[in-house]
Amino acid sequence: MSNDLQNKVLFQQVAELLHNARQQVLRTVNSTMVYTYFEIGKIIVEEEQNGKDRAEYGKKLLKGLSKQLMKEFGKGFSVENLDRMRKFYKIYSISSTLSTKLENKDSQQLSLVAEDPSSLLRFKLTWSHYTFLMRIDDEKERRFYEIESEKYNWSVRELKRQYDSALYTRLALSRDKEGVLEISQKGQIIEKPKDLIKDPYILEFLGLPELHQYSESQLEEEIINKLEHFLLELGHGFTFVGRQQRITFDDKHFRIDLVFYNRILKCFVLIDLKIGELKHQDLGQMQMYVNYYDREMRLEDENKTIGIVLCQNKSEAVVKYTLPENNEQIFASKYKTVLPSVEVLKELLQNNRER
Repeated sequence: MSNDLQNKVLFQQVAELLHNARQQVLRTVNSTMVYTYFEIGKIIVEEEQNGKDRAEYGKKLLKGLSKQLMKEFGKGFSVENLDRMRKFYKIYSISSTLSTKLENKDSQQLSLVAEDPSSLLRFKLTWSHYTFLMRIDDEKERRFYEIESEKYNWSVRELKRQYDSALYTRLALSRDKEGVLEISQKGQIIEKPKDLIKDPYILEFLGLPELHQYSESQLEEEIINKLEHFLLELGHGFTFVGRQQRITFDDKHFRIDLVFYNRILKCFVLIDLKIGELKHQDLGQMQMYVNYYDREMRLEDENKTIGIVLCQNKSEAVVKYTLPENNEQIFASKYKTVLPSVEVLKELLQNNRER
C-alpha cells in the first residue's frame, strides 16, 4: 500500500470517529437539555401547587422566575418558554408513564415510577420536536408522531408536514379500535399490503396547482424531480426501481409509470398515474401489470406484487365491482396536489370512512 493511500485510509478512519463523536455529543447535549427543561417544569408545577390562588400565583411565579433567569442565562427563559416547560412536565410526567406501565401490570416498575416519573422517560427528540408535539391534544395521536419521528429520524419540518397532511388520521381510518391503539403505541406497523395504502395521498410538495391542466407525463416528471419527498409520502421501506418500465408480450409493449420495491413486505409496488376519474379499464390494466410481475419478475422468496392506481377522483362502486372480493393486491387511491384545509381534509376522510 502506498503512503498516500495509507494516509487516506487512516484519515477516513479518524474522521469517521470524530464525526461519530460529534454526533454523540450533540445527542447527549440535546438529551440533557430536554431532561433539564422537564425538571424545571416539575419545579414550577410543584411550586404552583403550594399557592392559594393557583392561577394568579402561577402568573406571578413565571414572571418573577423569568426575569431572574434571563438576567443570569439569557433569552431562552422567557415567560412563554417557562410555560412550555411547565406544560412539558404535565404532559410527559407520571400520568402517561403510569398508563403505559399499567398495561404491563408490573408492580415493581410502577412503584419505581411513582417515586421518580422521569426514570422511565427517554427523550430522544429535540426540544423543537417536543414543542411542536405538545400542540397535539390527542394523546394517542401525539404518541404516534413522537414514535415515528424517533424511528425514522424526522426533522421538525418533516414532522410538521406529516401532521399537516393528517398522516395519523389517514392511517387510523382503515383500522379498527385495536388497530388505532396499536399505531398509537408502536407507530405504523406494516404486515400486509393494505397497511401500506393511504387514501388520499398528499402531494403538495410537487407545486402543481389543483386546477392546473397538466398531463400524466408532467405529473410523473414532477414526482421524479421530488422523489425523496414522494418516498416519504409513500411510507416506510420503499426504494425506487424505475420509471416507464416496459413489459412486452405478443409483440405488444406496455409501460408502467413507476416501479418501487418495499423492503418490509419484500415485494414490488407498481404505481400508475391517472388524470381525472378512475375507469374500470385502469384497474384491469394494473391487474395485468401485477400478474406479469408475479409470474415473470418475482423471485421465489418474495411476496406478491402490489399495484396502486393514483387518480384525481374515483367511484367506490367502480373499485368494488371491478376488483375481486378477496383482493389484497390492487388498490385505487386519490391524490391531492394542494394541501387541503383542515375542514376539507376532515370531510374527505369522513366520506372515505362512510363508504
